[in-house]
Amino acid sequence: MAETVLMHQESILRYPRLDTVLMVEKFVYDNSGEFKKKSLWEHLPKQMMYQTFCVIIDYLMQSGKIAVDKEGKIAWVWDSEGVKRYSARKDLSWN
Repeated sequence: MAETVLMHQESILRYPRLDTVLMVEKFVYDNSGEFKKKSLWEHLPKQMMYQTFCVIIDYLMQSGKIAVDKEGKIAWVWDSEGVKRYSARKDLSWN
């Protein structure tokens, strides 16, 4: 796994800026389950290189914020309120 990640990182020509990642996050959140990957990229409010978009999508998938259904549509699955609720519980701890 570590080798795969390192090999993938070496092939990245351009890393996205934070404002670009946030723009894609917001667009996916607002249009959850409506678009497949390429169609989502084509409908973004701001143009970007497809490779940069793929880096953002990979990040969002690995962080558990988005998922892809059986039709290939991308949906927002991150529940920030649920995370806040569970992290505030004293009977739960993080290791």
